[in-house]
Amino acid sequence: MTTIRIFQVDAFTNQIFSGNPAAVCPLEDWLPDEVLLSIAAENNLSETAFVNVKSSPFLIRWFTPKIEVDLCGHATLASARIMFDEFLPDGTNQVIFDSKRGELKAIKIDNLIYLDFPRDTPKHLQPAKEINEALGFAPSSLLRGKDDFLCIFDDEETIRSITPNFDRLSKIDSRGVIVSAIGTNTDFVSRFFAPQTGISEDPVTGSSHTLLIPYWAEVLDKTRLTAYQCSERGGFLNCELLQNRVLIGGSSARYMDGELQLFHG
Repeated sequence: MTTIRIFQVDAFTNQIFSGNPAAVCPLEDWLPDEVLLSIAAENNLSETAFVNVKSSPFLIRWFTPKIEVDLCGHATLASARIMFDEFLPDGTNQVIFDSKRGELKAIKIDNLIYLDFPRDTPKHLQPAKEINEALGFAPSSLLRGKDDFLCIFDDEETIRSITPNFDRLSKIDSRGVIVSAIGTNTDFVSRFFAPQTGISEDPVTGSSHTLLIPYWAEVLDKTRLTAYQCSERGGFLNCELLQNRVLIGGSSARYMDGELQLFHG
């Protein structure tokens, strides 16, 4: 029998039952990929992070219930919270992860954790009929980054009112589709749809802000921004554009600690 510790953390919120829940499983040795995916599917959260605590820096991988992904913000923030609380000496204010996207830093400042991620570059595209039909609205601008499409709309009310056709959306060749607009009480708002990866709507998506921050920093002519992802659970993010990186900051709330028991044979 193999026993694995498991934690669940709500990211980008300071209270449970909001923000984006992620599972974190610290490991001393890697398990087969099919086992990692099965654990993620059993957890049935948008992301489960596995962190090899014996490697230096800590090696991190992320799985949805269906696939492994190259980058995940909220599960990295959740992992950083567990590393600070359970595995690092008191007073430590930085943790470094190694990932398929390279080195990722998480920095603790007061009660917030800031993710230091590589920035993505939004590129303007011509309108795409399949995206318009899937969303039910035509954006004023369409852009694309490394993984996702970014659809810009005129106001927050439109973002909140979008009810996608997820079957059509799942056929679009991307990790997901971001919709965004200038916010009423924050610099910008967004939502993130990714039925392609088994997540109809992600509650709060750190990685999408690697694309959103450069876009809105240029539009609003400012490098520090506030953001709200207006999903049903919702979450606030403090953002900053650096030269080749972005800082994505948020609160976190621990919800559950436990153990997984994998029986062999």
